[in-house]
Amino acid sequence: MNISSARPPVPSDDPRWKLVAAAMRRHGHGADALIETLHAVQDAFGYLDDDSLRFVAGSLHAPYSLVYGVATFYQHFTLRPPGKHACVVCMGTACYIKGAQGLVDAVEKRLGIEAGRTTPDGKVSLLTARCLGSCGMAPAAVLDGAMHGKIKTGALIAEVEEWLKHDS
Repeated sequence: MNISSARPPVPSDDPRWKLVAAAMRRHGHGADALIETLHAVQDAFGYLDDDSLRFVAGSLHAPYSLVYGVATFYQHFTLRPPGKHACVVCMGTACYIKGAQGLVDAVEKRLGIEAGRTTPDGKVSLLTARCLGSCGMAPAAVLDGAMHGKIKTGALIAEVEEWLKHDS
């Protein structure tokens, strides 16, 4: 085996790395497979940590700066572990005009975190999206994968309260 084809060892013996390796094989271990590989890592582990980014860079023979840049450029990728529950508030123009910022502010205040963060206990992640494509339902939020249109602050906080109450 020559140096240029050497691949770094997987970061751990976690069997999910086999899924990532399969994705890289499927896409030819080239730098052009970067986004697909990052998706495979995030699908397997829920987020992209520094070890996984370094592994992907070494495996695809791509500079770490490129891998990190792609992972931080695209909103779909996250570098932090997700919470058990996810609240994603649309911040697109229609939702913003209809009060999305107030929704975010209320959830930030209730949870004591900023958008883009997860509560210290790992229960809830508060995220924003550029657009959810549901402008006619503004303001919109996705709560644990379910779309909620024309959502009011009280209803959103009530859902968050249910998550907190049932996960105690």
